[in-house]
Amino acid sequence: MELAEKFAEEVENKGFEADIVDLCGLNFPLFTPELARTIMPLDGMSELMQRLSSADAWVICAPEYNGLTPPSLANTVSWLSKEGEDFRALFNGKPVGLATASGGGGEYIISAMRMQFAFLGCTIVGRVVISKSWKEANPASITAVVDSLSKLIS
Repeated sequence: MELAEKFAEEVENKGFEADIVDLCGLNFPLFTPELARTIMPLDGMSELMQRLSSADAWVICAPEYNGLTPPSLANTVSWLSKEGEDFRALFNGKPVGLATASGGGGEYIISAMRMQFAFLGCTIVGRVVISKSWKEANPASITAVVDSLSKLIS
């Protein structure tokens, strides 16, 4: 959450609005196709879709879990894929910056997120932010990601 807050501060310093979505706080149940058939629409999903679709760009900050995306992110994307007639409309062309706070290297989750969100149709900026337990996020990198996103939305 600390990394997301640093991004939010930079976004607001540039004159934009920031909205941090804590996926763990959504408490979505574990996605299964069977569950999706029985409980759709999922409580809280329409609000999440509104928040995500109204954003001009996203910065996805996620910790690395054993070299992959955290369960909360994978689970949320799975639920989003079942929402509405055309879930890809949420992702298509959306400018996205990627960041991680990792106890390890962090490169694996960046690669995994780059692949997944590009597959979903997002426009991923080239610069990323990797914060490690022994090395804080580089403020210049945070600024560079926000500047890249700003150029894509203007």
